[in-house]
Amino acid sequence: MSRRDYYDVLSVPRDASKDVIKSAYRKLALQYHPDRNKSPDAEGKFKEISEAYAVLSDDQKRAQYNQFGHAGIDSRYSQDDIFRGVDFGEIFRDIGFGFGGFDSIFDRFFGGGGRRSASRGADLRYDASISLREAYSGVRREIEVPRAEVCPTCRGTGARPGTKPKRCPKCNGAGQIQHVQEAAFARFVRVETCNTCRGSGTIVDNPCEECKGAGRVQRTRRISIRVPPGVESGNHLRLAGEGEAGELGEPTGDLYVVVHVKPHEFLQRDGDDLIYRAEVGFADLALGREIEVPTLESTLRVKVPAGTQSGTVLRLKGKGMPRARGGKGDQLVELLIRIPAKLTNRQKELLKEFSAPEGS
Repeated sequence: MSRRDYYDVLSVPRDASKDVIKSAYRKLALQYHPDRNKSPDAEGKFKEISEAYAVLSDDQKRAQYNQFGHAGIDSRYSQDDIFRGVDFGEIFRDIGFGFGGFDSIFDRFFGGGGRRSASRGADLRYDASISLREAYSGVRREIEVPRAEVCPTCRGTGARPGTKPKRCPKCNGAGQIQHVQEAAFARFVRVETCNTCRGSGTIVDNPCEECKGAGRVQRTRRISIRVPPGVESGNHLRLAGEGEAGELGEPTGDLYVVVHVKPHEFLQRDGDDLIYRAEVGFADLALGREIEVPTLESTLRVKVPAGTQSGTVLRLKGKGMPRARGGKGDQLVELLIRIPAKLTNRQKELLKEFSAPEGS
């Protein structure tokens, strides 16, 4: 079953502010919280609105979602990562629920509360500009992408070769520290990421000299890309596994190459069609003649019938851009009358004679 758009889940516009998103979530959470709503679908609704709020209330997650949709969130964040850093406690205290109650629901839904899971590598974006002719025929390019890669010396552990990371003594490997506060009839549980191990559950006493204990190093990698024929500006190519390296052996992210097609000197693109505007003299339109029309493959001779009006469009079948489903668009030739800036006396006399009413 397809998942609903996060904005639709919270019934907010795509340009909603954080305050509007928070207000919408507070209202829906009050309606569907399982401690209050005992209907069979309440828990599912509560999970859905909580996930939507966790993503849309975080600037980085929201930007990722706006660009790539659910696939961008699923590929970059685990369930724990989606909810990390979101202060649900503030909202639930406002509407009269103890955060301890929500914490148990969170565990049941999402399996939260353990150590911080290692993160999948970040997705990267690269903007590539190509000519219309390259978009027509397709092109291969070598691009240089700066990214984080697994440290070749420690193989991502962050520890000096011959040593290993050890369990964090502060959180005992949990990656998180819980602070419990009892107040009247409510029990509040605040969970913080361990500031000693930064949520990993381990610490490195002997850091790797090359990566300084990070487990990853910055490198610039040359990558070959193939832009297929017919690509349009704004289309993106996804290169799986060519993003940044993940933490602690987690998968690498993806590289998204966004294509920008530069304007052509005499052709204008309209979807799969190309438009060429040809200036033709008055006599040529009136008497008819052949004109030369450049295309992306060659130059064609095209017949202009006698009596053609200015603004007439001729269609050259199959001379446009390649289509993804096969075939090509057309090239449209718009005929525009060309008025000479200077006329000889003889030409002026002929035009006056032509424009004079018959019988005068």
